[in-house]
Amino acid sequence: MLTLEKFEEASEIVKKVTLETKLVYSDYFSAQTGNRVYLKPENLQFTGAYKLRGAYYKMSTLTDEERAKGLITASAGNHAQGVAYAAKCYGSKATIVMPTTTPLIKVNRTRGYGAEVVLHGDVYDEACAKAYELAEEHGYTFIHPFDDLTVATGQGTIAMEIFKELPLVDYILVPIGGGGLATGVSTLAKLLNPKIKVIGVEPAGANCMQVSLKNGKVTTLPKVNTIADGTAVKTPGSKIFPYLQKNLDDVITVEDEDLVVAFLDMVENHKMIVENSGLLTVAALKQLNVKDKRIVSILSGGNMDVITMSSVVQQGLILRDRIFTVSVLLPDKPGELCRVSGIIAGVNGNVIKLEHNQFVSINRSAAVELRITLEAFGTEHKNEIIAALEKEGYQPKVVRTNI
Repeated sequence: MLTLEKFEEASEIVKKVTLETKLVYSDYFSAQTGNRVYLKPENLQFTGAYKLRGAYYKMSTLTDEERAKGLITASAGNHAQGVAYAAKCYGSKATIVMPTTTPLIKVNRTRGYGAEVVLHGDVYDEACAKAYELAEEHGYTFIHPFDDLTVATGQGTIAMEIFKELPLVDYILVPIGGGGLATGVSTLAKLLNPKIKVIGVEPAGANCMQVSLKNGKVTTLPKVNTIADGTAVKTPGSKIFPYLQKNLDDVITVEDEDLVVAFLDMVENHKMIVENSGLLTVAALKQLNVKDKRIVSILSGGNMDVITMSSVVQQGLILRDRIFTVSVLLPDKPGELCRVSGIIAGVNGNVIKLEHNQFVSINRSAAVELRITLEAFGTEHKNEIIAALEKEGYQPKVVRTNI
């Protein structure tokens, strides 16, 4: 049972290893949505995610014998670091099975806490099956990343902190992978204030909880496909499912494109790095049809490798029309390139890259192709640049940008 007494106990215990992640009021998202939006920055935790809460509280409840056997879990990265760190605190051995697609930063940090890492499978579910196999073979104590009521209690301590800072909170948005965080947060929130709305947020390409709630039973997706690797789960937890049925008010799904734009928003407006799974609750804000409410978006983690970060930033700039590419046909004669660049400069466009293709037409003197990749201030400025080229007799066509 998830009880208020257990949540209070967990809140005191996790203080030993967690950092204070005070709510951050967001002027930007408040203005965008017409609400009072606060961010709960669990991406700033010592291990880069909230998962340490559940892992450490679970460790505190194990017997010395269970700890001595060694611990094992499966994780896409954040729970892995939580268990590895908790095991280190208690002097226990930890083995972590992670999908082969796990970002390198999460693998290296897990190893850095002293855990043995086994890479197996393409998604969490395959890694979990391997972890159970190794637990049976070696007698390890298995710590489930989400389908465990004790772990969920530890994760729910986030809600306790939210209420202490913002007692009149109206909505809490919580990311969902397997459902452990959502279970803890929604259950405690309803215990403290039954009127509060708790909304789960999933990637559209991994909406196992939405489907399960609709079907009224735990349902396994045939596949998952999302850039939010931390929430790429096919099957939600069966032990925690009844709590979610009771306490979640709704589930919102978010497309990957919206996560890309949300990353850019967080970097530019809050100077924070939040991983794609942690951005779910930010991207979901625009889907809430409410005004003048106190809303808390839980940023569940910030463990993103720099290669992924670079790709997301570039795609975000493209989606926001801050970078775009146009194709222009022009005669192959001296001065044409200078003329085009002058038109662009006249409306404050910034050229990033030029590609000059002389073989787009048999008649080179009639037409060669110039592809220009530009930096703009946004959609309005992009349209202004295109209009300037058209005014001078060119017929620019927007084409796919490859940076």
